[in-house]
This record gives sequence, structure tokens and C-alpha cells, in this order.
Amino acid sequence: MSIKGKKTRIAVNGYGVIGKRVADAVMLQDDMELVGVADIATDWRTSAAGAKGITLFGATLDHAAAMREAGHEIAGVLDDLLAVSDIVVDCTPKRIAAQNVPRYREQGIKFIVHGGEKHEVTGHSFVADANYASAIGRDSTRVVSCNTTSIVRTLSTLKRAGLLKKARGTLLRRATDPWESHLGGIMNTLVPEADIPSHQGPDAQSVDPDLDVVTMAVKVPETLAHLHYWTVQLNRAVDKEEVLQAFAASSRIVMIDAGAGLGALNSVKELMADMGRPHDNLYEVALWADMLKVQGDELFYAYMVDNQAIVIPETIDAIRALSGTVRDGAASIKKTNKALGVGDLPRQVTRQ
Repeated sequence: MSIKGKKTRIAVNGYGVIGKRVADAVMLQDDMELVGVADIATDWRTSAAGAKGITLFGATLDHAAAMREAGHEIAGVLDDLLAVSDIVVDCTPKRIAAQNVPRYREQGIKFIVHGGEKHEVTGHSFVADANYASAIGRDSTRVVSCNTTSIVRTLSTLKRAGLLKKARGTLLRRATDPWESHLGGIMNTLVPEADIPSHQGPDAQSVDPDLDVVTMAVKVPETLAHLHYWTVQLNRAVDKEEVLQAFAASSRIVMIDAGAGLGALNSVKELMADMGRPHDNLYEVALWADMLKVQGDELFYAYMVDNQAIVIPETIDAIRALSGTVRDGAASIKKTNKALGVGDLPRQVTRQ
């Protein structure tokens, strides 16, 4: 582990949808150093990393040779990268990360996996707002999926305000990541997830076992983001303003208005682009304030989840928790938010 006062040295394994965003985010932190990224690709994806000055490593000797043959400058292989790093963030495809864990343990390096892996891979699942303290000093953690992150963020906020009794949600899930929509996905159909509850509810309980939450999910033919609808039973009858104030207490929930022109997923993504966010990233849960309704002790609301971006600030906070460099979760969240521009949206379109 890095010496106190020195930057935490970070390796990123896998330079795909999440990996490239994690790498960018690490480079914005004043207490972290991106040592390099490891990958297997020989095409434009790794070319972009090299153009940014990121040091590239091949996953294996064969991959390194292929990458060099394709014209990439390669510094070594994954084991070389791990040897000079404090923490590795595994951003490889689902189920590949779990296969990499024995290597990380053998090398004695702390590691982070993401929501494509099971909770049992690390024995700890992470959302900064909910359980930062329990990750401090651990050898590993799992940053939960995009949808689970949004569920824990919103329900934990209501729980901290003393309002949450139980929650039931329906998720409209994007079909595939935008960059590979030409390779697969669905068209002219909807695909319901076969099990009720869908996996996101139990996954949220891996972060906070006290959450009374049930989810249902359906895959829809679009790639921009996920859309959630929630029905929540509160502990008591409240008015709408009290609920809005509860959500406003979380810096990673932004309340937007459809009446300001943000009535659909594409308009919110366009706002991110206009704000100059890298990759049009929406790090926050974008919750429609003017759609939110309260009837006695029942609450109804909807929000948008950027499946490519929401876990990025959580991953940065998880790095600090594992390294122990920032022991106060609120302080880490504030630091990450500032570096990434979380909460910088125009007041004209939000309820800040």
C-alpha cells in the first residue's frame, strides 16, 4: 500500500465502457496516480488510451505481442502492472473479473470488481452513501451495478430521513451499451426478466440488508440509459416538499424538471454533452421532481440511470476506502464530486 501522503497507485484492468471512464476519473484525482491500463484489444479502443498518454499493458504475453504488432506501445503485461500498483480496478467483462481474483490475491494487491460479479467474490458490496465505513482498509470490494447503485442511493436517502418503510420498483433496462448496439440488442420487442424479484432488489440488500425492496425488470429496445418507476410506502404521511428535501440531501441525486425540457432520456443526455461532461456522463441519479407524487404515506417517483457513468464516482470512493487514505465517507464523496463536476448542473433545469 502507498506511503501516507503519497498518491495511491491505480491499475485498471480492462479498457472498455467502465474501464475508460474509471481511468479518466482517476487521472482527475489529486490523491491518485493512474499507473496504466491492461487490455486485450488491438483496435481503436486502446488507440484512444495511448493518445491520452496512458501507459498500456497487454493482459498476457500473447496479447501484448498482438497489441505491439498493431502499432501500440506496450510497457509489459498485467503482472508487471500489478507489481507497481497499490489497487487494481477490474473492469473486464462479466465473470472474467472473478477469474482474475486468484491472481490478485496471489500478488497481494487490493482489488475492486463491479456488479457483473457476485457478492461472494469479495464478500462486500459498496455504495459510498450507504456503507463507505465498512470498506475502509479491506482487501477488496464490489461496486454494485448501475441499477443497484441507483436503488441504494435513493432508498438509503429516504431511510436516513426516517421515511422509508418498503419499496417496490419497475426497471426499464436498456438493451445493450451504445458503442456495441450494431452488434446485438433487441428490436421491436420487450423482454421481461423471468424472475420476480429481479436480481437488483436482492443485490441492493447485499449493501443494506435492512432494505425492504422488491424489483421487476424488463429489457427495452434502446441504449441510452435505464428508467426506473418506484412506489414507496413511507413510515408516515408527508407532503411532497419533505420528500424533495430528503432527496436533496444526497449530492448524487439531482432533481430535474420535465417542464424545463428534460422530459426524456435523450434530452438529459444532451444536457450532459452541453455541460461538457466527458462521454456525456450522468454520474447522478436524475429524478423528476415535477413528476413525483405523494398520497398520504405512499410515494411515487421516476428517475434515469446512466448505465455507463453512475458507478464511476462510487469506484473512486471505493479506492479511497480500501486504501484508507480518506476515512470519512462524506469527505471522500465531496472530494470525488468536486473532481468530476457532480452537482454542477444549471439551476434553471434542476430543483437545487
